[in-house]
Amino acid sequence: MSAPFSPELRKTLFELQTPGANELHRERQAGNTLSLAYAEAVSQLLKKENLKPSDVTAIGAHGQTIRHQPHLGDMSYTHQTLNAALLAEKTGIDVVADFRSRDLAAGGHGAPLVPAFHAQQFTSSENVAILNIGGIANLTLLPISGAITGFDCGPGNMLMDAWIAKYQGNAFDESGNWALQGKVNEVFLKKMLSDSFFKKVPPKSTGRDDFHLNWLQEKIGSENYQAEDVQATLLHLTAHSALEALVNHAPQTQKLIVCGGGARNNALMNLLTVKAQQFFKLPLEVNTSDSVGIDPQLVEGLAFAWLAWAHKEKRPANLPAVTGAKGPRILGAYYPA
Repeated sequence: MSAPFSPELRKTLFELQTPGANELHRERQAGNTLSLAYAEAVSQLLKKENLKPSDVTAIGAHGQTIRHQPHLGDMSYTHQTLNAALLAEKTGIDVVADFRSRDLAAGGHGAPLVPAFHAQQFTSSENVAILNIGGIANLTLLPISGAITGFDCGPGNMLMDAWIAKYQGNAFDESGNWALQGKVNEVFLKKMLSDSFFKKVPPKSTGRDDFHLNWLQEKIGSENYQAEDVQATLLHLTAHSALEALVNHAPQTQKLIVCGGGARNNALMNLLTVKAQQFFKLPLEVNTSDSVGIDPQLVEGLAFAWLAWAHKEKRPANLPAVTGAKGPRILGAYYPA
């Protein structure tokens, strides 16, 4: 099951992405509100499944990323707002949270963390890649032979969401319908793809610190683009940057499995299928994770449940080849109920 953020909480979390007055107080209040919303969702799920808190080993709670600054050496940090102690208190269930900090302490980016779970879930007899399209898009590369790797490849939904919110007041572009009303501007697309992030060599990670509405406005500059043309071009940015990264780092890929909220954007899925024929010499099969029996919007939730299990088992769960950490580390902090 899933539950939407309240409009007030969603607005606050977006506002906290940039510095502002009294932000420490506002961030802690947002963390409390988010934890109470999580607790309510857990309560509803337990009731729906006729379970007691004692039937659940632990909750893997990621929280909401507010800052991600992995490029500052020993001063690097990442911060996800959450009150894990409050969540444990309200649910009566152990909580594992703060998964990224340990990897950062070991010199890694703290992201992406889901490739370790992808390797457990999706490895097959083919060269497979997983494209997770949330706010940011990240790739996990699962070759038949060789090391498992992965990295953030660029913006996923976040720029499209920010743009439609500004012009239409909608949280997201349902099925990419608004983008389909516009025309891609190749000059504008090339300008966005010239951003230095796309030239970086993995391991690499990114977030709203890099890709945000002000970044987009800077790329638009004084041009008078139609709003729907910008949306169409942002759709192409997500697809192009992901496939270009995939062909550069895993040209032997035979199957691309897409998960995350972007998998429900029909226009984006169709574009990935069409563009895959342009990027790859051999046929590349493009499907959502529905094709292997997992709802695309459950994959990341399952990944953090798995990370909580790994913490309880004292099992390292980062992949140094993915995050750049000095070695495997046990991730997360434990909050007993």
